This record gives sequence, structure tokens and C-alpha cells, in this order.
Amino acid sequence: MEELLESVEWLKARGITHPEIGIVLGTGLHELADQIEVEKSFTYNVIPNFPIATVEYHFGRLIYGNLNGKKVLACQGRFHFYEGYDMHQVVMPVRVMKMLGVSHVLLSNAAGAVNLSFQKGSLMMVDDHINLQPQSPLFGPNLDDLGPRFPDMSRPYAPQLNALLRQIASEKGITLHEGVYASVPGPNLETRAEYRFLKMIGADAVGMSTVPEVIACNHMGLPCCCVSVLTDECDPDNLKPVSIEDIVATAKSSEKFLTALYSELIRRI
Repeated sequence: MEELLESVEWLKARGITHPEIGIVLGTGLHELADQIEVEKSFTYNVIPNFPIATVEYHFGRLIYGNLNGKKVLACQGRFHFYEGYDMHQVVMPVRVMKMLGVSHVLLSNAAGAVNLSFQKGSLMMVDDHINLQPQSPLFGPNLDDLGPRFPDMSRPYAPQLNALLRQIASEKGITLHEGVYASVPGPNLETRAEYRFLKMIGADAVGMSTVPEVIACNHMGLPCCCVSVLTDECDPDNLKPVSIEDIVATAKSSEKFLTALYSELIRRI
């Protein structure tokens, strides 16, 4: 809590005073940040206690400004367990967002399509998840000032936000699948047997992020939603090698649809 409070006070002292909506942008997804009328911007390395994003495709910048009539606070780049950080560091940004006053958090990621009826380049609204990460961000002594010891996770993704996303996608003619996101440790991609296992346990998509932040949001009573850009098709019977460059290229080619969804969602919240 001391580290969180120090980060919050440092940001408040530099003009981050009334954020309404928090945004976390995943691998290769940065177009939405370009739409923000920026008032303040800080690289993670100058914010007290913030980790530093070590992944090439994550910028590592906190942006504060205006987007469609709302004050937004956007993380351009996130932290991952596989970078060597503990889960408290991974979820630090969303905890800081809540303590600064945001009322909703919009998350995004690049994910592999385990459900083979979902095509590469399409979007999936996350309705539920399977946590295969080795640790929870709530591990250890509970931070009672943030939330309860045993938070409910029956509807981790806010139904009201998902309903708005469905409506917006329909109005804009954007294909928006719905499904279950499995979060694995990474950073390696999965084997054929692992894709078969993920399908058997009910996953529609797989990635290496997001779930820790969602757990932290639910712990704090902070409504959140997530949209995955499906960057590759995980067919174990026809599996071809895929590179991170291919994944990022697909994310970039499809993120205009994600940007359209989230930009309008911010307007309507």
C-alpha cells in the first residue's frame, strides 16, 4: 500500500487528478492511444515503484488526456509475469488507476484463436476466463483498503459493458465473437497438445496477460471489460510456425476495429 500511495501521490502532484476511464493496451495495440488529446504523458521508468516494460512491442508509457468527452488514463504497454515481475507489480497500474478515481477499466490483448470458428484478424469480447497463471495477484496478505480477502468472480467482466460492446459492434457492422480467454504464463507459444488441452477445458482464445488485471479489478469492485484481437489460428492438426512479428502485424491490421469499439464505448459510459 505504501508503494501504491507513493505512486498515486506522485501522479496527482503532476496533474493526474480526475481520470474517469482506465485503458490497458496489449501487444501491438496502440492506435487508441493516438486518439487521446494528451495532457500529460510519463514513461514508466519515471513513476515511483512502477516496473519497466521489457517487451519490445510494449511502449511503457502512461497517458492522461481527453477522449470523446471523458478523462482517460491509458497504459500504452503492460507488464507480464513472464518478464520476471511478481503479480503485485503486474497489476500495479490498474490499482493505481482505481486509487486515482477511475470508474471503469477497458483492457485489450492479442490472443490465439483456439476456437477454430473464430478467424484470424477478428475480435473476441471476453465473457469469462480460465486462469492458468502460476500465482494470483491477491496472493499474500490481503490489502484490506482495496478489497475483500475472497472477492466474488462469478461475472468478472462487467455485463453492462459487454452489453454496450455488443450493441456498438452491431451498429458498426464489426464482427465481435464472445468467448472464454485462457491466460497462460508464457512466454513461449503453445504446443499442439496444449492447444488440444485448452480446447477441451473450454477456452476459445489463449494469451499471456489480462487475467491478473481482471482479478485485481474485481477485488477492488472496479467494472472492467476486455476485447482480444485474434492474431493466429491454433489448429493442432494443421499447426504452422508463427512468429511474434506475424502476431503484431495481424494485431495492427485489425486494431482499427478495436479502436472503433472502444472509442464509442468511452463516449457512452
